[in-house]
Amino acid sequence: MKAVIQRVGRTCLSVDGKLISEIPYGLVVFLGIKVGDDKKQAEQIAKKVCALRVFEDNDGKMNLSVDEVGGEILLISQFTLYGDCSHGNRPSFTLAERPEKARPLYEYVRGLISASGITVKCGVFGADMKIEQYNDGPVTIIYEI
Repeated sequence: MKAVIQRVGRTCLSVDGKLISEIPYGLVVFLGIKVGDDKKQAEQIAKKVCALRVFEDNDGKMNLSVDEVGGEILLISQFTLYGDCSHGNRPSFTLAERPEKARPLYEYVRGLISASGITVKCGVFGADMKIEQYNDGPVTIIYEI
């Protein structure tokens, strides 16, 4: 499982021109699920996302979590994180889990984050999403299990 985690200001996600989700500030988490991932990896990803200290404290140091700053999380499924372009120019997605197995794990991660008390909003699994995001910093962390 892989997460690309970005600290953001106002971020909006739309599908077919309709606003689906919006957060005022917090984290955008692009989540990729690979073949063989299970609840163990989902639990580790959710725990890390909730605890990651990438927001500045009063001394200007990245020392606070999204929860500590009252931020929200926008969780977006992203199978293309497992695109392999090492052989040619067209990515292969054989490492990405099939939707029927990936979707329950994505929903499990969502539930774990929500259960922690952090507001979590989502994209639409498998949809062609358009994202307007205001990167803050920019701060981008890649976490893979």
